[in-house]
Parts: sequence; C-alpha cells; structure tokens
Amino acid sequence: MELVGPWEAVEADEDRRRDWLDDVDPGATTASQGTEAAGDTDLTDRPWQPIAVPGHWRSTPAFADSDGPLLYRTRFDHPAPEAGDRWWLRFDGAFYQGDVWLDGGYVGDTEGYFFPHGFEVTEALGARTEHLLGVELTCRPETDRSAKRNITGVFQDWDCLDRTWNPGGLWRPVHLERTGPVRIRHLRVLCREANETRATVTFRAVLDAATAGEITLRSSVGDVDHVDQRRLAAGENQVEWQIRVDEPALWWPHALGDQPLHDVEVAVTAHPDPDSDQLPDGVPVSHRLTRRIGLRQVNLRAWVLHVNGERLFVKGANQGPSRMALGEATPEELRRDVELAKEANLDLLRIHAHVTRPEVYDAADEAGMLLWQDFPLQWAYARSIRKQAQRQARELVDLLGHHPSIAIWCGHNEPFHLDNKTDTPGDIAATAGRYFAAQELPSWNKSVLDRTVKRAIDKADGTRPVIAHSGVLPHPPLLDGTDSHLYFGWYHGEERDLPTFAKVVPRMVRFVSEFGAQAVPDTADFCEPDRWPDLDWEHLARHHSVQKEHFDRRVPPADHPTFASWQRATQAYQATVIRHHVETLRRLKYRPTGGFALFCFADGHPGITWSVLDHERTPKQGHQALVDACRPVIVVADRLPAEVVVGDTLALDVHVVSDLRTPMQDIEVAAHLAWDGGGQRWRFGGHIDADACVRVGTLSVEVPDVPGPLTLTLELSGYDLPAGPVSRTDTTRIVRV
Repeated sequence: MELVGPWEAVEADEDRRRDWLDDVDPGATTASQGTEAAGDTDLTDRPWQPIAVPGHWRSTPAFADSDGPLLYRTRFDHPAPEAGDRWWLRFDGAFYQGDVWLDGGYVGDTEGYFFPHGFEVTEALGARTEHLLGVELTCRPETDRSAKRNITGVFQDWDCLDRTWNPGGLWRPVHLERTGPVRIRHLRVLCREANETRATVTFRAVLDAATAGEITLRSSVGDVDHVDQRRLAAGENQVEWQIRVDEPALWWPHALGDQPLHDVEVAVTAHPDPDSDQLPDGVPVSHRLTRRIGLRQVNLRAWVLHVNGERLFVKGANQGPSRMALGEATPEELRRDVELAKEANLDLLRIHAHVTRPEVYDAADEAGMLLWQDFPLQWAYARSIRKQAQRQARELVDLLGHHPSIAIWCGHNEPFHLDNKTDTPGDIAATAGRYFAAQELPSWNKSVLDRTVKRAIDKADGTRPVIAHSGVLPHPPLLDGTDSHLYFGWYHGEERDLPTFAKVVPRMVRFVSEFGAQAVPDTADFCEPDRWPDLDWEHLARHHSVQKEHFDRRVPPADHPTFASWQRATQAYQATVIRHHVETLRRLKYRPTGGFALFCFADGHPGITWSVLDHERTPKQGHQALVDACRPVIVVADRLPAEVVVGDTLALDVHVVSDLRTPMQDIEVAAHLAWDGGGQRWRFGGHIDADACVRVGTLSVEVPDVPGPLTLTLELSGYDLPAGPVSRTDTTRIVRV
C-alpha cells in the first residue's frame, strides 16, 4: 500500500508540536477524501496546506521559501492485521532528518536522504482501522559551509544549483508493506568474481524474526537455485551465503560487448513448527525481495579500468541531479540522460556527490553505461558526522551494490572548503596558495573522514575499486594521489597549457575527473537579456551559478555589444576548451592516462554552468565538440600555437587514436596546411593497433611571410569507420615580429 498523493503540512512551532496529533477522531475521513472531519478541530483551525508526497516542500507555493522544519500528516484506512502478519512503514526517501508518529504514538526517527527507513507498526495498526500518520521533517540550511552536518552532497552546497535551495521533503514514496513472521530488513547482493568459466554472487541479509525458529531461505540467480535452512533467534539475524554460476553470460560496457542481466530473488519462509526442520507444502513465503544484476568483474590498475580483464580507456562526464527537485523528475527524464550520454560517445557518468533515483541505475545497467558513484560528501564537514557517514556508506552498498554499471565508489568530492571567487590577479595567486595548502596539509575531512568512509565501503563491498576522495593533489615525494581536477582555461592557466603540464607532471593526468569552462545556454531567459549589459550579476551568481570574475578573464562581457554575441562567444570558448582537453588526454591513452570525466554533462536547474546540455537538454556548442572528440576513432595533430611568427619552423606530430577492439589496416591521413595564396600537403599511411594511439607522421614547415590566417586540416580515410569519415581542423594566425 502506497501512502502517496496529497498530504497536509505546516511549518513547525512549539504550539503545533503540542497538539498536531492530539484527539485523533476515529470517525474522520482519509486524506484522499478530505480532512474537514467533524469533531477534529485540529484539522480545521490551523493553516495546514496540501502538499505532494513524494515531492520537495519548496515546490508547494506555501513553503517556497521555507527551510522547515515541517509537520507532515495524512490519514488512511487500514484493517487490523491478520494473525501471523507483520506490517511495516517504509520511507523510501526523506530529506533529511525525520521523526515519525502513528496515531499519536512515536514510531522512530530517520536520518539520511537516499536510502529507505523501515519501522514495524503491526501493534499500532491493530488498535483501530482509521489512522493518522505524522512526520516532523527537517533539512537544516548549512550556514557554516566549512563544517556541514547534513550528508546531502551537492543538494546543499554546490556551484551548479541555486545556493538558496532547500531539498527538504518526503521526496520518494511512503509505503505500508505486509510480511509474515520474518522480514528481510537488509539485502546486499554482489558479484564477487566473474569470468567465462564461472561467476560467484554473494549475499548478505539481515532477517528480522518475530520469534525464534526454523526458516527456509531460497535464492536464485537466473535459472540457478539455492536452498538453505537456518535457525533464527528472535530479532535481527545476519546471514551470508553465495551462489556459483557456471559459464555465465558476462555483462560488458557498451563499448566492449552486450549487457545480459539476471533476475535475483531471495525468499524466506518461516516453519509453522519453530522446532521442526521440515517445511510442509503450501506454507506461504514470509517475505520476498528481487534484484537485477549483471555478472562482471571490475579492477582499477594504475588508474586504467579493466572490465572482465579487458582494459577500457574511459570517456566520461560528471552528472549532477537531473533536476534540482530530483523527486519530481519523470522516469523518462532520468533514463534519457543516460541515453544522451551514450549517444555522445561516453562510456561513463560520474554521479557527482549525490545518489540519484533508481531509474538512472537501471538505465545504466541496460545501456552498458559505466557509473562512478560518489558518496554524497561535497567539500567540508563537521567532525560529528563520522559515525553517520559510516552507517550511510554501508547503506549505499546495500542499495546499489547489485548494479553492474557501478564501477567505482568515491568517498568524498574535494574534501576542503575554498572560495573560488577572485577579483584581481593578486587574489588569484592567494587563492592558488590556499588551494595548495588545503590539498597538501593533513585535515579532518581528507585525512580522517574520507578514510573512514573508504574503509566502510571497502568492508561492505570489496568487489570494486574505492577511492577515498576526488580532486586531491598527489603528495610528494612519490606523487601518489587520486584523480585530478584540472581547470586550465578557467580557474587556472590557459587552455593550451595542458600538454606541457602533462609532460612535467604525468601523474596528474592519470585520470582527469573534472575539467571544463562555463558557457551561457541558448535557453537563457533567466538572465533577462534585455538588460544587457547591466545584468543582475549578483543574482545570477547566487541563483544561477555564473562566475563573472572568470568570464571577465576568459570571455569578457565588456567586449560584446549584445547579449547574443557574448552568449555565442562563451559557447565557442567552452567548445575549444573541451575539444582540446579531450584530444590531449586521448593522445596520452594508457601513457599514463586511463580516462577522463568532463565537468559536466547536463544541468538540473537553469544556470550558466560548465554543462554541455542545459536544463532543457538543449545542446551548447560544447556538446558537439564533446561528441566529435569522443568518437571511436579520431585524428589529431599537435595544437597550433595561438600565433606563429614568420620564419619559424612548425613541427606537428599527427596521431590516430582508436578505441576499436580490432586493428585498422591501410589507413591514410591527408594533411593540408593552408595560408593566404598557398599551402602544403602531406600524406601518411599505415597500421593502427586495436585500442591504441599511434603517431603516423610529423608535419614540418617553415612559416611563410604571409601574415593572416593559417589553417590545418586533417582527414582520415582508407578504413570502414563505424561513425563515418574523420576530419579535424585547427586555425591560428601568422604574424611578423
């Protein structure tokens, strides 16, 4: 039974807390029939407002500016439980902390937004047939950004959403569910190993038994069955077992193979005679849970991902919440983001510092889209959350561990607190110094909290790579560290600096999990373009993510007479940054780069962000740059300098990068360097190994005395390419000293 639809809510105060659940009228109607019940003055003399469950309270006009806490309630009818039945109240998702009452009696509390909370209510349901369920829910604003206490990730502190947004609410469905005497309270399903010969699936369950006695536990993976018999004590019992599958059909990322999925079922049956090991025919199952899994094995070796023993250069992007009000996203919207990522030639989505809706994980399993799953820690937290973080890390594995698409767990994104705002060159240097110190010096977040979360996930799972945090600089002298966040051309340096940087510090480009630049979307009415050039920059920064101080350095608004001109220029700049970074990292394939994840893919809120798809999924120019740069086969030369001087010698290496799993024979690359009134041509040919980057030749030319544009065009032919012809163009200018 789902308790969804219209509930009632009111902002909590001490007066309302004293009487909001008093004098429950047994003759009152259910919430679905209205709440104006005779004799129940509490329902008629207070300013209670209808509110949608599931949903976020700020989507209700009466609470559009509220930070809570809110009192929620709903009435429902339910008959008294039958003998042997147990009834449970389950909240699939509650932002962020809650206290629960049923018919005036306290049921329990919740903390943690992304996993379910369950409470037994058998006794309470037996006292009457008409019931009042109440929840006091709070999602406290995080005013101290350096010591947050809510494990809500990007929802309460992120530069891609409205900083004033409060995600509070019963954002996922509420259920009443019936079981027999034994309930499966927790279930963890993991593929422990997988190869062409066999796969092993491990199970861990917590069984809640009303009384001590014998049970039969049946489980299956596809058509492989397992039956076990155990004796349980009254209360919670932890049980573990495994199932072996011979000659399994393996699950692969879409670039490597197919995605067969297997239904998993776990069913527990309590014996009528608690002292007998015999289970008579016809005894109903006490509780049953199902999962869908894929059989595969993942490893991370020197930041190169291997799936079922096959290495894969990972082309990915970060993905935040599909909507800021995630509970209100449609299943179609959630699945579409995965499909769009696959169409963009990506292999991986990083679920950035949050846990999203189940539809995304199911879609990724089906599409063969790998997921990097962050635990919802973003920037800096208080010491008090450590134990809660451990608990929620275990819940994360229980909730998502069965999904074959999840390839990497990450404990914390950027575990430090910094303000990226810079108004002067001096501020930039100061910010860089603080940034370096925050990364290199020990701290509570990255030295204690993150390691705690990593250990908890490692212990709960053990089948996937787990990294403690993302975006922490390597530590001297060995320069061991994590993945890198390199914002050349935005926060630091110039977009042309990446190749030189990679040569100097190659360990910093082993896996680049964030890079990019902001760009104005086509759907930008929220900017009020008619006000140009006098936009409300402070409002846009607070509510729509714009970082004007960085635009002033990269694409100055003052240089453009119209909003449309600036809009186009920002998109062109973003496209250049994306294309250059992706091509550079692909040329470093496995030497030493294992992959990348652009920041970011699609917006969940109207904004001027790093996304290549805006909140309406309208592509920016950067989207096409990403698609082109991520094609299975690309041809690319060394980047032309920003300008070239007459008489200098240009020497540009030309590479072909192939992600194909078979070699390319007899390819031909045609190169044309053109200037006003002339040009030079080259042709290269040869063999390209499978899954490789090969230098096919070098262009060498003395720059002619012809000031003006210089254009390099590359074309790859001679092989039946899966996505059609491959070409690349780069431009610069010839100048005299």
